[in-house]
Amino acid sequence: MSRVFGIELRRSAALGSALILLVVGVLALYFAEGIGFSDGWMQLAMTQRLYLALLWPLALAAGAWQARREHRSKVGELFASTPRRVAQRAMPILGVMALAVIGAYLAMSLAGGLWIVATARYLPVAVFAVTAVGVLSLIAAVWIGLAIGRLLPWPVTAPAAAVAGLGLLLSLPGATRPRGWLALVFSPIYEMNMPDAFAAVPGRVSASQAIWLGALAVTAVMLFASTGWRLRVAAVLPVLLGAALSIAVMPHGGRVVISAIDPVAKELVCAERVCLSRVHTGLRSEIAGPAADGLAVLAKLPEAPALVHEDTSTFVPDDFPRWRTDVVFLRVEAGSDGGLENKDRVRADVVAGAFASDFTCGDAAPLADRYAAAYWLIGREPVAGPDAFADDVALTAVLWKSLRDMPADEAQARVVALRQAALTCSAGDGLFPQDKP
Repeated sequence: MSRVFGIELRRSAALGSALILLVVGVLALYFAEGIGFSDGWMQLAMTQRLYLALLWPLALAAGAWQARREHRSKVGELFASTPRRVAQRAMPILGVMALAVIGAYLAMSLAGGLWIVATARYLPVAVFAVTAVGVLSLIAAVWIGLAIGRLLPWPVTAPAAAVAGLGLLLSLPGATRPRGWLALVFSPIYEMNMPDAFAAVPGRVSASQAIWLGALAVTAVMLFASTGWRLRVAAVLPVLLGAALSIAVMPHGGRVVISAIDPVAKELVCAERVCLSRVHTGLRSEIAGPAADGLAVLAKLPEAPALVHEDTSTFVPDDFPRWRTDVVFLRVEAGSDGGLENKDRVRADVVAGAFASDFTCGDAAPLADRYAAAYWLIGREPVAGPDAFADDVALTAVLWKSLRDMPADEAQARVVALRQAALTCSAGDGLFPQDKP
């Protein structure tokens, strides 16, 4: 049997299909929308699932193209005259095409993993479930393609199947409104876009999708190996049972994945006066030094903070860390290179964080005031971040210049007042409440 598989691997479209899927997948990971998986392994697994929008139709087309082989070679009647059953002849090609898509998807994972392996420290078990569902979806796609290609062995079948597959994936969210969770059952890409650093895919979601895709794969095998209408009619049963069971397992709510948060990923791990979420512990070496410098600058203020905590706020769902007067909150984001984004601004961000009020009081000092005070304490001209708004940058520079030009005692008093206002949740007026420049 291994010899048969080897022959099929060489003579079939398996290797070419694997190469195409791998190239398209890696190009999508790195160039489609920028590198959106740099926070960690879950983000990589979800990003791969998003790009099944490209890989799933291609796998469908690859299966349909391969299934035309007997028709192109005009050996259908010859094979039908042999004593081997159709199911036996179908197994090798089913196996090698499945092996091709599995290899391509896992190689795509490896290509993405090599980019983040130096900083990604947190590997939840759910990553394997999310990846397994992605693999199963490609197996189902290539087997469905084989079934379609065998039933409709025309040259146009493969490209038509690819277009139809893409159209199906893109139309499912609209077709299932307002019950968006139905799209999550039947689409492996739905709600997988732009995963947050603390993103999670609930186990019930992965289980439901695995049931549906497994049923779809069984139906595809039955259709591909069928020789008469009875087996083709019976092939409808697995997909009907799979759909019913997967719908029952899937949570019936809106934004099931987008609203999911991994609490373990958000847990703070503390060292060197810096507490980072578990998912960002690999960035500690880039944060610890500048954060300590920022705390040293803040030591000039009364009631100076002593610790830096990562700001683990999420907005879907709304969740904010508990306010503490001895803590500065720092927003941590991984850059496209897998390292820390805006690493040159960590010290300024830490100092500016001392002038931010409690998240729940809704009365924080204006952003420009906070950074003007921070850069005055640091003793250098403000530096604009790459994502800063032009108006904020200009106003920060004006406020900083005003602080620099006034007597040091008066400037110190204004900065101290801004800190005190932040501690009492009344910092809305900023550095110059009456005479803003």
